[in-house]
Amino acid sequence: MSKEVAIDDVIDIMVEKLNSGGTVTFTPKGKSMLPMLRDGEDVVVLSKPKGRLHLFDIPFYKRSNGTYVLHRIINFDADGSYVLCGDNQFDSEHGIKDSDIIGVVTAFYRKGKAYSVNSFSYRLYVNFWFYTRFFRRSYRFGVNKASKLFGKGNKNSDEKTVE
Repeated sequence: MSKEVAIDDVIDIMVEKLNSGGTVTFTPKGKSMLPMLRDGEDVVVLSKPKGRLHLFDIPFYKRSNGTYVLHRIINFDADGSYVLCGDNQFDSEHGIKDSDIIGVVTAFYRKGKAYSVNSFSYRLYVNFWFYTRFFRRSYRFGVNKASKLFGKGNKNSDEKTVE
């Protein structure tokens, strides 16, 4: 049986479990990590980080505004803090420190099948997704511009309404 609860109601239990060397599983909400993690469908497995995180790791962290987030490390700031971004996003978040991080994704489940973040297929996906970021961003920019120019409801459109 599965029950939906607010993260704030269980965060202390999650932290205690991770700090004692255990793992925590939960179903993340949101679309920022698409296509890797599907909103309300996939399940992630978190572990306590063993030292400093690496490029492409996915930490579960708490923002200064109190929200909890799962995003991928895409770079490092000069001060050593992490630069994070969701797979389905293009705006980076800077200044995430080790003290903000609660756990790190070590695996995820889709339709009952486990996928390790150390597997070859996962690493292939991550590299493809990251290194095509510029092209995906350019494509999305072009599509957005085209829809504004030629989309429905545009005052400059040549479409005529037949009454």
